[in-house]
Order: sequence, then structure tokens, then C-alpha cells
Amino acid sequence: MKNTMKRNILIAAIGVVCGFVVGCKGKSVERKPVACTIEEALAEDSASQAVRDVMASLEADDRYEQILGEREWNLTVWSLMRCSEEVSSEGMGIMVIKDGKATAFPDIRHGNQPSARYDAAKQLLWLACGDMEGTGIYVERLYQLRFAEDGTASVAQSIDPYDVQQALRQRLCYGIDGQDISFYDGARLLCCVTDTVSDMGGFDEDPIWIGEQLRYDVSADEIRVLCTPGLKYVTGLVLNYDSMPTFAATLTFSPDGSFSLGNVGTVE
Repeated sequence: MKNTMKRNILIAAIGVVCGFVVGCKGKSVERKPVACTIEEALAEDSASQAVRDVMASLEADDRYEQILGEREWNLTVWSLMRCSEEVSSEGMGIMVIKDGKATAFPDIRHGNQPSARYDAAKQLLWLACGDMEGTGIYVERLYQLRFAEDGTASVAQSIDPYDVQQALRQRLCYGIDGQDISFYDGARLLCCVTDTVSDMGGFDEDPIWIGEQLRYDVSADEIRVLCTPGLKYVTGLVLNYDSMPTFAATLTFSPDGSFSLGNVGTVE
């Protein structure tokens, strides 16, 4: 399923055609596609034996933290925080309990800020889990889980962060006039920002990058992917996010396992 999604995205990727559009101050600026930090599909995670041993009991004890509790639907979702006082879970392990039936997913990396929502009408569970985390980096992977009649859960679909990065790259572009940066969804102006940093030697040749800040809002019926671009200067290797906007686009799964993005907008 995941490989099908990757092929669909890569086959469809034709690049953003550069051109000239009107920038923040009404001047004609060259439009360029954003650059990407994730160079390839992320490798599948594999839990340690310690995590597998703990989760084999299928009991959510005090080593777990509850992510979601839906009493009306007899559903809880848990993340494994530690294997013991001395052994960390290293951010691995999700347990789903539906109608008294527990299902362990030791190889799902939940990270520090996982979120979940149950769509009772469609009997779907959405999980957004931290795939990569670090200084200035927070990248989530989206999971869609389904339930059998006995409450057993299974992963129906998921999206590799690389694939959603590439889909966003086909949409997001920018133009620069001095310190003013105009962002576009295709040729549609999204917003303008002004960078005030003056001691980093100016903008890099490719100043706008995406891929380090990708997350999901699963709190409503429409799933949204959120992306904050980073700004690269001539000096320094770390992307700067201080003046950068956050963009959002609705994400829709297709029955064949591919996905599509709606119009991109800014997040207030």
C-alpha cells in the first residue's frame, strides 16, 4: 500500500514551472520551487526486543500514556513510554484497545506528541505520530487504522513523510524582493513575510526549504497537513523558522492508497 502511494506521487511529480509573478510590493519577482530536506523515503522503524516483550502482555499498565479515550465507543489508545525504570521505549509502541480487544503495534514510532481521533461514523482511527524529532525538527507520519468485528485493529494506510513533502513541493513556491518573501500555491499568492536577520550573510542560493516541520491536525473530520518552511542563510547550517508562516492543506485518501492535497492556505 505504501509503495503504491510512493509510485503515484513520484509519477505525478512534474515540478513547479518557474515564472514571474507579482510580489509583496507589486514588483515582478521570479517564482522558484521550495527545496526539500528529506532526500528519500524514510526507513521502516523496528522496535527493540524489550518493547516487544512488554507489549506482548497486551495490558496498558503504568508504563503507558493514554493518547485517546472514547468511553462512548469503548476505545482507548496508548503510547508505551518506558519498558522499565531503567529501559526506555525509545519512542516506540502503540496499543489500541477496542471493545476489550487489545492490539499492539510495537513498530509504530509515536514520538513525544502523538495525537489521535476516532471517526465513529466511518469506524476509522487516525494517528499522527512523530517520525523524526530534534532541534528544529518535528516530522509526523499519518496512520489510518480500521477495526474488525471483534475490535482487532490494523493499519489500513499510512503516508511516508517523504511522499507528503514531495506533494507539497509541487504546490509551494516563492519569490524574493530584498528581504521580502512572497509565498504562492502555484501562482496564487498566499502571504508575504519580511526577514529581519542581518548578520547571517544574506540568503542562501536556495533559501526556502521544507521537510523539517511537517505535522498533522487530526482534530476534525478534514485531516490537514501542516508545513512550516525554513529559511537558509549563507552562513550557518541550521534553518531559521522565526519569521516563517505555517501552511495547511486538507489531505484525502483514495481507495487505491494514494492521497491528494486540497488548496494550500496559511495558518493564523
